[in-house]
Amino acid sequence: MTSPESNSRGAIVFIDDEADLCTAAEAWLGVSGFSVRSFTSARRAIAETDPDTVDCLVTDLRMPDIDGMGVLTHFRRIAPDLPVVLLTGHGDVSLAVAAMREGAHDFIEKPYDADLLVAVLDRAAERRNVGRELFRLRQRAGDDALESRLVGLSPAMTALRRAVLQLANIDVDVLVTGETGTGKEVLARALHDFSRRAARPFVAINCAAIPEAIFESEMFGHVKGAFTGAAGERIGKFEYASGGTVFLDEIESMPLALQAKVLRILQERVVEPLGSNAARPIDVRVIAASKVDLKAESEAGRFRPDLYFRLATVDLAIPPLRDRREDIPLLFSLFAAAAARRFGLGDGAPLVPPADLHAQSWPGNVRELKALAERTILGFGRPGDKAGKALPPLADRVARFEAAAIEAALREAKGSTAEAAERLGLPRRTLNEKIARYGLRVPG
Repeated sequence: MTSPESNSRGAIVFIDDEADLCTAAEAWLGVSGFSVRSFTSARRAIAETDPDTVDCLVTDLRMPDIDGMGVLTHFRRIAPDLPVVLLTGHGDVSLAVAAMREGAHDFIEKPYDADLLVAVLDRAAERRNVGRELFRLRQRAGDDALESRLVGLSPAMTALRRAVLQLANIDVDVLVTGETGTGKEVLARALHDFSRRAARPFVAINCAAIPEAIFESEMFGHVKGAFTGAAGERIGKFEYASGGTVFLDEIESMPLALQAKVLRILQERVVEPLGSNAARPIDVRVIAASKVDLKAESEAGRFRPDLYFRLATVDLAIPPLRDRREDIPLLFSLFAAAAARRFGLGDGAPLVPPADLHAQSWPGNVRELKALAERTILGFGRPGDKAGKALPPLADRVARFEAAAIEAALREAKGSTAEAAERLGLPRRTLNEKIARYGLRVPG
């Protein structure tokens, strides 16, 4: 099978012993933008499918030569990351649940809705792409690749990585703008670490966290006796960072009087410690970050226009997460895998992202997404969920499917649990346990 075209929604292998179903699936999925190849023989599909060129495999559960469980077992062995979706009949709930335990990506009950199939395949293809990208990032992690710092497949993140490589060794000051939680310091550190200044200090200063009364001493240093309590000389953060980078975070919060002093440093590249008349030359690159529009702030008189124009020679804007939704699944899986390793709760294998991530507004941006991934790994889900009650969407769907199938079997058996257990292929005791677990009513 050849690789799908770059504009394909995903490469799908569809297996069903009914030729009409294969033809219909090929037509519908093809119109929907997928690249599809169908087989009426599972044996032939296994022989002719190269899993490296496939995004998802869909197989009927009951087939004459090799059944769906056999197909699943084969591909789980040779390509564990390939999503396999099973098509099941109404009476196959126990087999479907067993298949999920064996690693099936999902199952769909026949007769299936075509739109549902497309939605399931979209998620499967997304999971496949996330897995490939995670693998690529891990392979390059030892090289400290820029892709592992500024993660994302969106055009915006691709452009930011290109800008970092272009600007890293150019000694120009940079303004980084973006909402809270978008990763402004991550971008600043990348500019430093990929430059010739990387061996020298990266000094991060939160302008909102330093009291105005000690700001000058912290930033510019002081000499002995400069003020009461100045028992000795102390170099400031700018001088300490000489040869490296100073990162001024939340620069919009800096008082106007202090902005004038910072402007002089940027223009002259010298500092005068408190109590000293001698200017000391410094060699620093300055990267400033703001979560607000500094141009608008300067026009409103809340930020010095001359400092804004001095900083904004290069302005790198990090888009909010809601504007690069294609990056959300990859980021979630990356954060979840890292959390699993850190908490000792797994080997860091990719976690299937919740289905509704794209629908969120993400006011906290990447920081909020990271927190959700860590909560999910710990079993707490979203804020407000109770521990142990947050089921992954797929597990929840399996439970609903199973409960509905048991209810249907009980109705058909007119309340006879023995007959219902036989219809479902379950031991009677297991069926009774499931009836109690789901709180089902046995028809009288």
